[in-house]
Amino acid sequence: MRSVLTAQDIEQLLRTGAPVPADAILTPSARDALKDRASLLPGRASAAPAASVASAEPTVPDYEFKWTPGSDPKTPAAIAAFFNSPAIQAIKERMCDIGRRMWSKDYTDGNGGNLTVRVGDNLVLCTPTLISKGFMQPADIALIDMDGKQLAGSRKRTSEAMTHLGIMKRQPMCKSCCHAHPPHATAFAVAKVQPPTCLIPEADIFLGKIALAPYQTPGSQANADTVGEVGKDNQCVLMLNHGVITWGKDVEDAYWKMENVDSYCKTIWIASQLGGELGEGVGGKNAKEFVKIRKMLGMLDNRDGLKECELCDNSDFRPGVACSAPANDSSAPASGPAADPAVEALVAQLTEQLMKQLKK
Repeated sequence: MRSVLTAQDIEQLLRTGAPVPADAILTPSARDALKDRASLLPGRASAAPAASVASAEPTVPDYEFKWTPGSDPKTPAAIAAFFNSPAIQAIKERMCDIGRRMWSKDYTDGNGGNLTVRVGDNLVLCTPTLISKGFMQPADIALIDMDGKQLAGSRKRTSEAMTHLGIMKRQPMCKSCCHAHPPHATAFAVAKVQPPTCLIPEADIFLGKIALAPYQTPGSQANADTVGEVGKDNQCVLMLNHGVITWGKDVEDAYWKMENVDSYCKTIWIASQLGGELGEGVGGKNAKEFVKIRKMLGMLDNRDGLKECELCDNSDFRPGVACSAPANDSSAPASGPAADPAVEALVAQLTEQLMKQLKK
């Protein structure tokens, strides 16, 4: 059987000077450990010719798990073999690595937070209940179906997997979810404040609109349905009085959005305390470009088709800043509502009486 090497295994090989077995399966962290030691891989030259390096096509890392529809294992033996296969083992290790990152950045406390990765039509890997995300091992990860039934794994799955499944059932593009309690973004959720748009380009591009979902009991079907409806059109959802859930095409993508949203909320919170004006920001025309970029990157954006005014309407968060349509927007009303003559007369009468009292 082909061996699966982790980053720890690679470090041991590097210390002893032993070569990496040619048929070994390398986990994502193991590949990272080897990126600067390519000469140790069997069959590779110590230095590639300059011409071949120049002609190589640059690549972008892609951790999305792709399966053939209808190919899910059905029997207990087939499910066990799939659950312990090298490809699934690599995803389990990446989930543990993400868990450590969540814990080290104070996004989780105690046994809080959870991760899921969809690996089939009806198969999802998920983190277990009652475990610190900073100390998970691949053996702790569970396998469930799209209804939450556990199919494999020695540790009981998290009850909050149902919320993840609520999004996955409604949005096929959702292949992984990350739920955590990052302090700054969770503060917005507790205060019931929706983070504004059109202030920092990266937030608009990588997060899109940050949505709010009404509070429901964590782990309940009501929460799964509520968050699922909001999450199907938004990749970042603040669950009121609870925390944050983000989703993407793989667990790295989902986690990145968790970092993005907490950093953005922290920056906006600090900026709001400086006494300056959080003005128009990047503007509606640029916001339309951000939507285009998101679509080019394969991300959905339910703001596509909105007017510039609607893209940057942050007046709820920024008092005194109003959303106004551009002058050439033919759909905008020519003027405000007509004044009521009776009201105008009453105001004039009260003003006159007040001025008389002041002169006495």
